[in-house]
Amino acid sequence: MNFLAQVRARAAKRGARVAFSEVGDARVLAAAGRLAGEGIAHPVLVLDPAAADGNAAARASGLECVDPSSDAATRDLAVLLAGKKKPDPERLARDPLAFATYLVATGRVDAAVGGAVRTTRELMHFALWLIGPAPGVRTISSAFYMCVPPFRNGAEMSEHGMPEESTSPEDGEVLTFTDCSVVPQPTAEQLADIAVAAARARRLIVGDEPRVALLSYSTKGSGGDAGSIAIIREALRQIREREPTLAVDGELQVDAALIVDVAGRKAPASTLAGRANVLVFPSLDAGNIAYKLTERLAHARAVGPILQGLGKPVSDLSRGADADAIFHVAAITTLLTHPSGDKSP
Repeated sequence: MNFLAQVRARAAKRGARVAFSEVGDARVLAAAGRLAGEGIAHPVLVLDPAAADGNAAARASGLECVDPSSDAATRDLAVLLAGKKKPDPERLARDPLAFATYLVATGRVDAAVGGAVRTTRELMHFALWLIGPAPGVRTISSAFYMCVPPFRNGAEMSEHGMPEESTSPEDGEVLTFTDCSVVPQPTAEQLADIAVAAARARRLIVGDEPRVALLSYSTKGSGGDAGSIAIIREALRQIREREPTLAVDGELQVDAALIVDVAGRKAPASTLAGRANVLVFPSLDAGNIAYKLTERLAHARAVGPILQGLGKPVSDLSRGADADAIFHVAAITTLLTHPSGDKSP
């Protein structure tokens, strides 16, 4: 069974309630309907006071709907926002993205998914205001789960040196790309936080043992020791101090992180030896560019971004996501919840 099939099977055992706040978007309604139809999760559609047509479509779907304009919780949310000195708290409390996040915070739903229309910045504001980081977490970050065709040594190749065209990404493997949507220029401490969070999330979501590579334009000193290289080395030191059993190495160029033969030449003493499955990028620029290039040029399937480090699960979406991507982000997000049902990682 491939990765996404495993995600669907495990998510179905959890019976999680997932809130969606962008009901005016046909992709969101299609994904929510599929979640319900396949028994993966119980969607809760948060109506939008400013989108009459979207609300009508949501009500016609037969799925559970919640209206912030009339729900008693809206008053409580407005009071909470006023206490946080947020501007125009009554208007914000009726914002469907804010209200969906509040449903997670108060336990009425297990998770929320947004960002098909709204920006990551907006979603993050509400998540931080209403949920906040998990205990002990200092840095909220994100990861994409990249389903890629076989590419390592021994992969089936065509006579032109490329993977066979019939190979599906779901028949290959899944790589974690982090951070691709939240922290622009991570410090060494933030980079360590991102790596540790991604490793923990991978154990829950993929179910295998993470092997973490801190990526750079340099491999083990080939680029000197200034700038981002110094940050990466300090992050590696902190990670090994915090998580001594975690398989992690850096600084590594991406080919040395992924390909055994290349690692043998560039980093023969590397503990990962070209077997990394978690790629930690030195900046948001690098991570975001890399995931989009991999998705478009390698025909990989990008699922995410999945936010890491929040006290309760809220996931962002790429505004370019299709209904299938939204469906799978929601399914993955349920694996970070602990509702009634299967609680195993």
